[in-house]
Amino acid sequence: MTSHAETLVRARGASRVRRARGQWAAWAFLAPVIIYLVAFYAYPLYRNLDLSLRHYTVRSFVRGDAPFSGAANYTTVFSDPTFGPALLHTMVFTLVSIAFQFAAGLALAVFFAQHFRLSATLRALFLVPWLLPLIVSASTWSWMLNSDSGIVNFFLTSVGGDPINWLTSPSWALTSVIIANIWIGIPFNLVILYSGLQAIPGEIHEAASLDGASAWQRFWRVTFPLLRPVSAITLLLGLVYTLKVFDLIWIMTKGGPVDASTTLATWSYRLSFGNLLPEFGPGAAVGNLLIVIALIFGLLYIRKAAP
Repeated sequence: MTSHAETLVRARGASRVRRARGQWAAWAFLAPVIIYLVAFYAYPLYRNLDLSLRHYTVRSFVRGDAPFSGAANYTTVFSDPTFGPALLHTMVFTLVSIAFQFAAGLALAVFFAQHFRLSATLRALFLVPWLLPLIVSASTWSWMLNSDSGIVNFFLTSVGGDPINWLTSPSWALTSVIIANIWIGIPFNLVILYSGLQAIPGEIHEAASLDGASAWQRFWRVTFPLLRPVSAITLLLGLVYTLKVFDLIWIMTKGGPVDASTTLATWSYRLSFGNLLPEFGPGAAVGNLLIVIALIFGLLYIRKAAP
């Protein structure tokens, strides 16, 4: 009887040891991910928040003794005359860009879903804007839209039109960077939406055809509703990416002329690094506003996607 009890105790002890080893192994696999998230996400976010709540100068930034200022930097940002136009430009730039990127990407995805000859080759060519380094794309568009020697104005004058100061006119600067950003973002939408279309069973379209549905009815009543989850994540990722676009605008217009193409992203950079006397606190505050906007849309997506 004692031997049986001892056996049970040993078996339970061995089971606990195996569970403990399994837990340690699981934590060992998770440790690199946790370290990466803390080092490259949590800590930078904390530092950015700390920057926005202190009065930093170049000297205090180096010495690390900036005094706590609370919400003073946010008050400075909200009361700055640049804030209203920058917020409006950010909204226009983001909404117009993702609307045209999504519409063009969806149209191309439906077109390539027909699996005609050279479909794969043409899809690969459409990925070129996405694969090019952004500095190359921005520089190319700057050359194309140049007022004096750009190819766009050359074609306009060839057909009897008047040349446009695309990058130097306050009326056209924002439009110019939006056009360039749309061109860059279409391939991403094409790839994601095309993958979503491939996941829709062909039998559903065949059944709709047998019921007498036209091509437009099949798309609007069958394809588009089934593509809604993929469309939602495509729009969310496009929104987050477009909100933070900085390099394209900075290379093409530097936010000008007269702040005509300044967005929150370019304004944040200009406050922090674009002046002889950088304003780290207000610059970090503007960056945090972008994070909050992206977070709000992310939470809305999670709430909609939750069962």
